Amino acid sequence: MSKQISRAISRVLTGITTSGTPHLGNYVGSIRPSVRASLSHDVQSFYFLADYHALIKIGEPARVQRSTLEIAASWLAAGVDPERVTFYRQSDIPEIPELTWLLTCVTGKGMLNRAHAYKASVDKNNAAGNDPDADVTAGLFMYPVLMAADILLFNAHKVPVGRDQIQHIEMARDIAQSFNYRYKNNDKDHFTLPEAEIEASVATLPGLDGRKMSKSYDNTIPLFASSAELKKLIAAIVTDSRPPGEPKDTEGSALYQIYQAFASAEEAQTMQAAYKNGIGWGDAKRMLFERIDSEVAPMRDKYESLMNNPAQIEAILLKGADKARQIATPFMHSLRQSVGLRGLGGLQVAAKSDKKSVKAESASFKQYREADGKFYFKLVDAQAKVLLQSTGFESPKEAGQVILHIKTQGISGLSTWSSHLNPSSAEELSLINDALRQMM
Repeated sequence: MSKQISRAISRVLTGITTSGTPHLGNYVGSIRPSVRASLSHDVQSFYFLADYHALIKIGEPARVQRSTLEIAASWLAAGVDPERVTFYRQSDIPEIPELTWLLTCVTGKGMLNRAHAYKASVDKNNAAGNDPDADVTAGLFMYPVLMAADILLFNAHKVPVGRDQIQHIEMARDIAQSFNYRYKNNDKDHFTLPEAEIEASVATLPGLDGRKMSKSYDNTIPLFASSAELKKLIAAIVTDSRPPGEPKDTEGSALYQIYQAFASAEEAQTMQAAYKNGIGWGDAKRMLFERIDSEVAPMRDKYESLMNNPAQIEAILLKGADKARQIATPFMHSLRQSVGLRGLGGLQVAAKSDKKSVKAESASFKQYREADGKFYFKLVDAQAKVLLQSTGFESPKEAGQVILHIKTQGISGLSTWSSHLNPSSAEELSLINDALRQMM
């Protein structure tokens, strides 16, 4: 029974940056596996349009808006059902930037210094003899934290990504662990540690020039290009000069890698054999065109219909945002409470004449002298329950030094003076730890 419950709450989350027209790489790396995952009954799927991310590198408002429309239409045309999944626009969820700030406050700058995108910009500037941070925005530098907020707000278990994005998932895990450690509540973690999910054969699709298919390289094949345009673009894929009849290698072949991403295992084996038998590049490109077009063509009409009705897509996205916020809003409220962003209505404040601080009322050390002439101390909680009791000391100064050491060192300081303290159970140690943290 417990395993069934665990599977029922498994969450998969992925997003696409709204910085351009969706291409085949987006389709095989994100859209298609997302649609397949959404059909599973034991998975909750969260798919979003990452328009905040687009602002990091795109300064054209109209392009961001157009891309949002195109990517939303692509996902819907490919089979995403908004009734089955949570499908939303990133900027419609105000809890995301709020969580980004909370996570920023527990994220080490040193870790962000190691982010691939930031390092690439610094390396480029160094090579050109420029200031290392020339033209590097805080948005680019903080990108991994925003991505962590996207993932952690919904406590996603799996995040489908390309291999070049694995580092961001690892960073999200590190950030989650830092937050969980600092704000642990009754030994309960706030965030699930996400895992990257990669389909090895299509993790990163090559573009027309053999490099990763990316809008940044201008080497993409638009997902819903017309059949004529698709054929023309495939014909432009870079190949070597080996003539028909000469055996060819599938390894390192962009054309084969794209074909493999669409083909069945049997079709891929047939293409491998054709490579060994010296298939001409023209015939190989024709086979690739036919294979891609057979999969994409049935979706084109729905895509065009959606593109011609932006209001319909807007309504779907707003409905998805409401659905997402039913989860995000109460969770964010809980996180605000955990970090101390709380209302003051229920706070018990000491009277002006009372010299004790509010903090001291929650837990405090009490020092006293017994009839045997020795000096003792105890740690009590807000209800005066004794959490820690010392043995006798010859002077109040000695007892006070031990108290100071424990206050400054926390629970780790107990071991130094264990001979002067009564043994504590694991449960008691947990309560002592909580009390000491309140006092530090």
